[in-house]
Amino acid sequence: MRWVLLLVLLAVTGCKKAADSKDTPKARAVGLVTDIGGRGDQSFNDSALRGLEAWAAGSTFKGGGYEPLTPKARAATVPAELRATVKPVPVRPLVVQSKVQEDYQPNLQLVVDQGASLVIGVGFALENAVETVAKQNPDARFLLIDSPVLDAKGTPLKLPNVRTVVFEEHEGSFLAGALAGLVAKDTVGFVGGMEIPLITKFEAGFKAGVLTTNPKARVLVQYTGSFDNVQHGKQAGADLVNKGAEVVFHAAGSDGSGVIQAVKEARASGKAVFAIGVDSDQSHLAPEAVLTSMVKRVDLAVWQAVFDLDRQAFSAGDVVMGLAEGGVTLAPVTLDFPGKAEALTRVEALRAAVVSGAVVVPSTLDALKTFTPPASQGGG
Repeated sequence: MRWVLLLVLLAVTGCKKAADSKDTPKARAVGLVTDIGGRGDQSFNDSALRGLEAWAAGSTFKGGGYEPLTPKARAATVPAELRATVKPVPVRPLVVQSKVQEDYQPNLQLVVDQGASLVIGVGFALENAVETVAKQNPDARFLLIDSPVLDAKGTPLKLPNVRTVVFEEHEGSFLAGALAGLVAKDTVGFVGGMEIPLITKFEAGFKAGVLTTNPKARVLVQYTGSFDNVQHGKQAGADLVNKGAEVVFHAAGSDGSGVIQAVKEARASGKAVFAIGVDSDQSHLAPEAVLTSMVKRVDLAVWQAVFDLDRQAFSAGDVVMGLAEGGVTLAPVTLDFPGKAEALTRVEALRAAVVSGAVVVPSTLDALKTFTPPASQGGG
């Protein structure tokens, strides 16, 4: 029944797009399957959708269908430093949202059957499903975000029709931690979703950044155990604030919206605390509370794959995107705090040091144990 319903919904969306856009018959279909966080998570999935819908297709999803964006509106979704590179691509999005993990494989097959020239799986949780469907459909092309394809022993497996993209989240989180250490006096907090290697990369990088600029600061940590429960995130955020956290960084998907809400409410009550968002620039969720966000350019990875498809240059293989590749970065810091100019200068120096290889950021909590902060940057 779920398969039939999804097919009907997808067909309706496709028909509306075809009716609304004169150039749709020339546009290739590109399918995208979300993880259970889905559209509207203000973070990971929305970043992937932005790369396909706004950046590539120049459209916005509204009222069950697509409407074209004006050039000005589309440009507003693209960071200034990428506007000269990120150009529109003649594609038609086919997006299916997954509600439970059991949806992943049939949803991927669904968009293959709909004739998608490229099928995008958003999130590490889709790894097994992408492997299965890619093997069953060797003539289809796939993009898997946030995980390599792994064999039964956990060893990366290269498939001739799959491109995978992973990010150096620890590098971007290192900058977030460095900034948090410069803003806070003695306590910062980290909220993760599920306690898995992908998310502990954020924790390790964040702690290394704090250690670099404020080695005496406490780093309080909580995991919510989910990525799709805003209330869990709010509870975790409020708990860290009550324990004295002056900056709270989250890597928790939709749960992170709750973390930001908790910080927003704490600031409204008079507490001096900031939030740091993740994946997308989340300042719009609470402009008065979000100091910055550790942006993971899922949108860029998706757009690049679609662009390569259009110019017949799509290739399989494993891609890694860190600070040097523009895959992770910090969103603009718009809020004021004492010593802001000096702090941003120090963070930029650390960014350059990571890019040059002078600083190697730990990607695991075990590696963090032997991390030695660069002496010229410590002691914030």
